Amino acid sequence: MAEQWTVEEITRRVKQVTANQLQVDVESIRPENHYVDDLGADSLDLTELAIAFEDEFDLEIPDSDFNHLSTVSGVVEYLKGRLSISDH
Repeated sequence: MAEQWTVEEITRRVKQVTANQLQVDVESIRPENHYVDDLGADSLDLTELAIAFEDEFDLEIPDSDFNHLSTVSGVVEYLKGRLSISDH
């Protein structure tokens, strides 16, 4: 059976993966945080984040998509669309 995703669960997992990959405090991560400018990610970090999100959410994120995901909220919104989650 497929996992039932909620926006809250996606957000929690995105923050947890981000904290683990970038070695930052999960409590300090905000939706508006930019991965490079605010969280200090470099190109290798971004690649590792993409792989970690793919593993966490059991989907493939094409490079062309991930290159446009620069903020925490952007990743959450992208995953909502890929996992067919509505805000209701």
